[in-house]
Amino acid sequence: MEFFSHLPILTSFALTLMLTLVFPSLMERLHLPRPVGYILAGIILGPSVLSVLNPEGKVVTFFAELGKLLLMFFAGFEVNIAKFNEARHRAATFGLLTFAWPFALAIAVAATIGYSANSCAVIGAILASHTLLGLPIVKEKGLIDHEVAVVTVGATLFTDMLSILVLALCVPIHVRGFDPAGVLVTLLWLAIYVPGVLIGLSWLVKRLLTVFGISRVSSALIMLLVMAFAAQVAEWIGMEGIIGAFLAGVSLKRAFGEIKGDDSLEIMSQALFIPVFFIAAGFLVDFKIFLATLRDQPWLVLGVLAALFGGKWLAAAITARLFAYGKFERDLMFALTVPQVAATLAVALVAYGTRNAAGERLIDQPMLNATVVLVIVTSLVGLVLTERAARQMEQAAPAPGPAGTADGLPEAAPGLQSES
Repeated sequence: MEFFSHLPILTSFALTLMLTLVFPSLMERLHLPRPVGYILAGIILGPSVLSVLNPEGKVVTFFAELGKLLLMFFAGFEVNIAKFNEARHRAATFGLLTFAWPFALAIAVAATIGYSANSCAVIGAILASHTLLGLPIVKEKGLIDHEVAVVTVGATLFTDMLSILVLALCVPIHVRGFDPAGVLVTLLWLAIYVPGVLIGLSWLVKRLLTVFGISRVSSALIMLLVMAFAAQVAEWIGMEGIIGAFLAGVSLKRAFGEIKGDDSLEIMSQALFIPVFFIAAGFLVDFKIFLATLRDQPWLVLGVLAALFGGKWLAAAITARLFAYGKFERDLMFALTVPQVAATLAVALVAYGTRNAAGERLIDQPMLNATVVLVIVTSLVGLVLTERAARQMEQAAPAPGPAGTADGLPEAAPGLQSES
């Protein structure tokens, strides 16, 4: 495809925009999430097919890095702090369970296949998080204020945070080797850094909003400034920038409070920077290696899928039993936590790009390919299961009344309106 590799830059840009418009829309018609379309566009535009975009190009690299940070930033910014506090104990319980079970099962699968202990932990972190792709379905069915929706969305904060923290510990171990003192230093930095960002940046942003106001330009610049600062400090202390970006999002949400910030930055991010991040993920998919992974290492793919589905199901079942939730509520919690997109890809790509002194990656190409399969399968299955569970809950809901509740369905509680 020599011809496409020498296209004028504006032609390449126009072709990229066209594919990022067409493919995600096609995926939605097939009931798949938009990021799958972006990944497909990246495969076609990348070195494996047309070679329209240069994966090593400075513009593509910068846009992809910025998109990755903005993806995690808005995941944190969408957390409704006030409503999260209303169900924080149940959300924390479910969050810990829906992190721990897939994490443990994934480690068992990876260890059986022969990955190192450090790589096993990262693979566990990749599977432990989730993306609330089914939340629009829950909103459409009028169940967003139900307690299980509150608990599940709140749990997302815990799973994403824990997954990112595991990555923060494993990356320096892989690069510099295991050093007990180094691990303690990393934990100490985390203990200082996390509250420092959540509390310190919230205070700083409030001061900046007072000085510069909340106009479209100033609010967007403040968001970018705080995100970049938090990400850079995270890298200075040996962690990944996505940790700082996520915490910066939560911090800004606390600072803005009930003030509705301008959404121009989010619109631009969703239209350009975040799609480029997923397109860059598509660059890494080599069809020969991808198909070889499915052919030669089917147990890796099947094991990863089994660990994910089994772990998320156990977490939902245990939580439902602990808090006396009904069958349909359990099914909805399970369905919402199945899809793996945002944090999953962010953690996987950071781990794949991390090399030690010997040039060995933290996770290898087959595991990255298995992650792509995981994203596609869990997105499709999760959305189907969410639609089914939400419909069943909607049908079982009581008629409107001051005190009515359905059999086996607790009274609805205020819910979070956020998605990771």
